[in-house]
Amino acid sequence: MHRRRRTALVLTAAIAAAAPLLTACGNDAHPGAAAVVGGQRITVAQLESRVDEVRKAQRAAVPDETQYQQVVSSTSSLTRDTLHNMVLDRVLHRAAQDQGIAVTRKEIQQMRGDLERQAGGSEGLETAWLQKYGIAPARLDDNLRLQLEAQKLATRLGTDTSQPAFWKALSKASEELRVDLNPRYGSWDVQKSSRVDAETPWVREVTTAGGRPVTA
Repeated sequence: MHRRRRTALVLTAAIAAAAPLLTACGNDAHPGAAAVVGGQRITVAQLESRVDEVRKAQRAAVPDETQYQQVVSSTSSLTRDTLHNMVLDRVLHRAAQDQGIAVTRKEIQQMRGDLERQAGGSEGLETAWLQKYGIAPARLDDNLRLQLEAQKLATRLGTDTSQPAFWKALSKASEELRVDLNPRYGSWDVQKSSRVDAETPWVREVTTAGGRPVTA
């Protein structure tokens, strides 16, 4: 695979690898917030809306009820993964801004065109991103912007997205933004720029077919 395309998948793969469990209660300091990043709230309602987008796209792609329930079961961590994406998106954007990096609409369109040719068309690319990374079709361009920011940041730092220098820049951005997760969704590891779960094994999350998370 072309190096640029291969690199484009590295960060998304890392984003998709979130851990499994939840803690028991919300954060009273930020009622209604799933996370606070740079003083701005990611509300629980916003998070649920993003999850609903993915579930609706999955339902459209898999109309058979039994198969759809299997998809829901295999993506039971979707809510946590989605919050991880939403936070890391802001962290990466801050790290890119710190380095004076910007991404143009033309660059996004060029990357999308390259990936669509590789995937056999627009529908093929949207399906691949939905199945592999839990990215709804409506959010694909936003995710490609994220990929391009990651690539440019790595290039500016003289490294790649798998190396410590890259993640050190994200760690610095996490510190600047003072990421604060609602304990229900775990906590944010500044050094790794990653969501982590508290050790509360008796609490689990069940995502309903409608996309709503339920703690039990």
